[in-house]
Amino acid sequence: MLTRAPRRGARLLGPVQWVALAVVVLLLVAALAPSVLAPGDPFAIAPAEAFLSPRWGHPFGTDESGRDIYTRVVHGAAPSLVIGVAATAIGIGLALVLGLAAALLGRVVDFAVSRLLEVLFAFPGLLLALLVITVYGPGVVTSTIAVGLATAPGYARIIRAQARSVAGAPYVEAAVVLGRSRARILGRHILPNAVVPVFVLVTLGVGQAIVWAAALSYLGLGAEPPAAEWGAMLFAGKNYLATAWWMTFFPGLAIVLSAAATTVLGRLLQRREVR
Repeated sequence: MLTRAPRRGARLLGPVQWVALAVVVLLLVAALAPSVLAPGDPFAIAPAEAFLSPRWGHPFGTDESGRDIYTRVVHGAAPSLVIGVAATAIGIGLALVLGLAAALLGRVVDFAVSRLLEVLFAFPGLLLALLVITVYGPGVVTSTIAVGLATAPGYARIIRAQARSVAGAPYVEAAVVLGRSRARILGRHILPNAVVPVFVLVTLGVGQAIVWAAALSYLGLGAEPPAAEWGAMLFAGKNYLATAWWMTFFPGLAIVLSAAATTVLGRLLQRREVR
């Protein structure tokens, strides 16, 4: 008896991938339409309800000002995701410039860019972000740029290697022989084949950027309380760990789930790309 082979997508999407996809969908809904999940005001204070533990009506409890933590976590998805996506975009944009320049503009430029990347790689990513903030001062914009700059060297090295490989491919050499312009070769052959596979890594980078941005906010170098941003909520709740654990547990859980979900989906896209 013949049986139909399972579809390729069905084989790739296991229970873990479905859960990750569901988490990402919830994050997107929370970021784009937070009032659907939490219609309350994330900044509304109620001093008489301060430090309430999780219960009916306040499933994540309340903070020191009586603000509902569930509402703040849901509304905090937008700034946290925006910071993660913006930082990743900055890293990818800078990496495109450095990686393509190193791969296509000759040995002198390649040597200079390679040495620059080696210097940047000598610093751990988060330490490099801290150095940028030390120079330019704390803040949401500064921390976003700092995280983007810290992630750029890794992307640049990948793009450089990919572009060098594509530039030596037979179809590129054939285009050169046929007299195609350098701009056409770059736009039609090198960029699509060298850069598009790198964008699979964006899903991995967003999760990392969210974690790093939250870490900077936790240190008081990013968004500041009472902002409804996950890292800022961790910063506000760190003084109440012994008496109000829920103030840090639920924002921290949101950070972990978002980073894990985007990482799982990124790995899934990588496997599809390999196949």
